[in-house]
Amino acid sequence: MSPRVIVIGGSAGALEVLLAILPTLPATRTTPIVIVLHLAPTPPSLVPALLERATALRVIEVEDKQPLLPGTIHVAPANYHVLFERDATLALSVDEAVNFSRPSIDVSFESVARAFGPGAIGILLSGANDDGAVGLWHIAEAGGLAVVQDPATARQPIMPRAAIHLLRTRARVAAPGNIAAILAGSEDGPGVQEQAG
Repeated sequence: MSPRVIVIGGSAGALEVLLAILPTLPATRTTPIVIVLHLAPTPPSLVPALLERATALRVIEVEDKQPLLPGTIHVAPANYHVLFERDATLALSVDEAVNFSRPSIDVSFESVARAFGPGAIGILLSGANDDGAVGLWHIAEAGGLAVVQDPATARQPIMPRAAIHLLRTRARVAAPGNIAAILAGSEDGPGVQEQAG
C-alpha cells in the first residue's frame, strides 16, 4: 500500500536533521508530510519559515480542520496537539500536555495510526525525552512503517533509543541520509512497506 501521510517527530537536534534532509526531496512529491516538534509554548514559531527556505515543497502551519494537502509540509503549531481524522483532515487540540509536551509526538503518532493504519509512515528523530516511542509502536502495530534516527547520529539520542528499545526489530533504524532516501522513495508504493522488517 502506498503511504497516504508521513509524520515526522522530534525535539532537541531534530530541526538540524530536517534542514539537512528536506532539501533532498523532489518538488514533485505528493505524499503530505506533517512535522511535530517540541516548541516553546509562545507563538509565533520560526520553524515554518526555516523549513520553507530548505525545501521546494510548500510549508504551512497547521490550522484546525485543515485538509491534508498533497505536496505540502504541515507544521504543528506551538501549544497544540495535532490529530488526524479519517477524512484526511487535521484537528488541533488543547488537551493536557503529554510527556510534558504540547504538541506531543505520541499524540500525533497514535492518532495517525488510528486514522491511516498501514498508510502511515512515522519517523522519529533526535530528542532528549521518550515522547514518540509509544506512538511509533502504534504505527507499527497498525501496519505502518516505523523509522527511527540512528541514535549514534542524533545530537540527543534519548528519544530514538527509547523507540528502538520499545519496538526492537519493528523499527527501521536509519541515519539521516537514509531517512532522506526513505522520504524520497515513499511514493514508489509497496517497496517502502516491504522494508519495514
